[in-house]
Amino acid sequence: MTKTEAIIEAILFAAGRPVEKKELVTALELSTEEIELEIQNMQEKYIEENRGIEIIKVENAYQLCTKQEFHEYIYPILDNRVKPSISNAAMETLAIIAYNPKITRAEIETIRGVNSDGTIYKLLEYNLIEDAGKLDAPGKPTTYRTTKDFLRLFGMASLDELPDLPRYKLDENEQIVIDEIIEQKEEAPCPEREILKDNQEKNYGEGNENYE
Repeated sequence: MTKTEAIIEAILFAAGRPVEKKELVTALELSTEEIELEIQNMQEKYIEENRGIEIIKVENAYQLCTKQEFHEYIYPILDNRVKPSISNAAMETLAIIAYNPKITRAEIETIRGVNSDGTIYKLLEYNLIEDAGKLDAPGKPTTYRTTKDFLRLFGMASLDELPDLPRYKLDENEQIVIDEIIEQKEEAPCPEREILKDNQEKNYGEGNENYE
C-alpha cells in the first residue's frame, strides 16, 4: 500500500462517515481524478486480498465499511439492542419516495391508497428519508427524498442505480407514469401533481396556508 493510500484509509477509518471527495482533495492536495484513481486501486486491492472491509461510494463521498456478508458476526458484538426492522408498509413508502424524488405526503397516499403519516415518521426516525423542501402549491406541502443512509443501506452509490421499474417510467415532474394507461389514451394525461394541485385549490383556496 502506498503512502497516499494509507493516508486515505486513515482518514476514512477515523471519520466513520462518508467523506466528501472535495475533503480528500483538500487534505491530500491532489486532483479529483487522482483521488478517484487512488481509491479505485484501494478497492481492487481489498477485493484481491479478501479483506473484511471495503470502500463504498455514496454520491460524491467515500466511506470505509465492513462487508455486508459479515454483518451477522459484527452486530452482536457492537450492539445488543433489538435490531430495528422496516415493515412492508414502510418499505413500500420508501420505494415510492426513492423513485419519486421530492414527493409530498398527499402524493404518497394517493399512490398507496392509505394514510402514510406513521410510515413517513418512522422513515424519518431511521434517517432513511429527509425533508426536501416545500412544494410550490397551495398549502406549501413538505416534500421528501431519500438520504445517504438509504444509499448505504441498499449498497448504492446513487439513485441512478435503482433497478428499472417494469411498465413504468417517470414523467416531466419525475413522477411514476404507467405506460399502459398512456397508450390507452389519445391525449397525454395531466400529471398527478397537477390534479392534486387543482383539487387543493378547489377545496381549500389559494390563500389557505395551513393545509399540508
